[in-house]
Amino acid sequence: MEADDAAQEVLIRLWENLDKINLLAAKSWLMRTTHNLCIDYIRKRKPTYEIDEEFSESISAKENESNPLIMTQLKMAANKVKELIKELPDHLRSVFVLYEIEGLKYKEISKTLDLPINTVKVQLLRARKQLQEKLKNYED
Repeated sequence: MEADDAAQEVLIRLWENLDKINLLAAKSWLMRTTHNLCIDYIRKRKPTYEIDEEFSESISAKENESNPLIMTQLKMAANKVKELIKELPDHLRSVFVLYEIEGLKYKEISKTLDLPINTVKVQLLRARKQLQEKLKNYED
């Protein structure tokens, strides 16, 4: 969903709910509806596509391309990491993907997910710790 699509969807919802909206609070309704629509989009979007692109770029180093064993091991490790990211609880996975994969800053994530910045930092730390623990178990 692009920004134009989101704006159009908000206008459609405005039209559909015109009789229910208090005109004095229309600005707040528009802001909240836009915010919720964007949050829904982020939650529904499958982060695996971004993860796939990121990993395929990182594992295509030229020195490893000549060694099929190393390439196979790297691809297996990348697949395992993607699998572990998918296993994270939704609230941790959202923050992790937005920060590590999408490259958003704490403040941007805070606004996007409507969370305090400290909560974003804590959830990112917890996501990293969970992934680290699961990777330790995978290595053993």
